[in-house]
Amino acid sequence: MNRYLSLTALALVLASVIVCTTACTTKDNPDEIRQRTAAATETMRRDTKAVVEGVKEGMGRDNKAININKASREDLLALPGVTEHEADRIIADRPYDYDDAHDLVTRHVLPQAEYDKISDRVIAGH
Repeated sequence: MNRYLSLTALALVLASVIVCTTACTTKDNPDEIRQRTAAATETMRRDTKAVVEGVKEGMGRDNKAININKASREDLLALPGVTEHEADRIIADRPYDYDDAHDLVTRHVLPQAEYDKISDRVIAGH
C-alpha cells in the first residue's frame, strides 16, 4: 500500500512542478501563460485520476484473501506462482478440509517457498 501512496505523491509533485515551470519561466503574454497552465493542469488532473484508480485497484486486489477450502481452480491459479498441478492438488486434498492455510505445506501440497509467496492471500475458513 505504501508503494501506491508513494506513486500518488510522486505524481502530484511532478504535476505541480510542470504547472509551476509552465507558469513561471515563460516571458510570453498572460493569455499564453493561462493557456499553458490550463493545459498542464488538465494533464495533471487526468494523470492523477489514473494513478488514484490504479491505487484503488491495487489496494482492493491486495486485501482479497481466498479461502482454500472453497476457492475455484481459477481463483487458485490467480495466486502468484501457483501452477495448474498445484491448484489441482489443493482441490484434491479438500475432502479433509484445511484447518489452517499452512496445511498446504504440512500436507506437502506446496513447498514452503511457494507458500511464502501466497501466505498473505490465503485463508482456510469453513
